[in-house]
Amino acid sequence: MPVKPRVSAADTLAVRLALAIKRLRARLREAAWASGVEVPIAQLAVLKRLRDGGPTTAALLAAAEHVSHQAIAQNLVALKRAGLVRMAPDPSDGRKSLVRITALGGRLFASAVASRDAWLAHAIEETVPAGERSALERAILLLERLAGVG
Repeated sequence: MPVKPRVSAADTLAVRLALAIKRLRARLREAAWASGVEVPIAQLAVLKRLRDGGPTTAALLAAAEHVSHQAIAQNLVALKRAGLVRMAPDPSDGRKSLVRITALGGRLFASAVASRDAWLAHAIEETVPAGERSALERAILLLERLAGVG
C-alpha cells in the first residue's frame, strides 16, 4: 500500500493562493479585453514597464519581468508588429537597441488598465463588505511582500 505524503498547512495555503491568483489574473485579463484590448498580460506588463520606466534594452526588460530573453523577444516582436513599441539604436552603445512604448501603446495600455480597474473596483464593491476592506488592505500588503521575495 503506497504511503500518502503528508501535506503541511503551508503547502495547502500555497496551492490555494496560487489557484486564487491564477483565477484573479484570468478575470483581470478578461476585464482588460472587455475594452477591446486583446493583448496578453505579459505584453501589458512590458508596456507598463516601458511607460513607467522609459526606454530600455530587451535584456533589462527580461530581467525586470523575470522571464527569459527568448520570452521577452517574442513579446517584443508581437508588440512591435502591432505598433505598440518601437526600437532604435542605443545612443550610448550602437550594438544595443532601446525599446520604447509608442503613443498607440500608451493609449492601448491606458484603455486596458481603465477597463481592468473598473471591473476590479466593481468586484470589490460587490463582494467585499465595508467591514472587511481593512482585511483586504492587509492581504494586499502581504501579497506585495510575497511578490518581493527573491
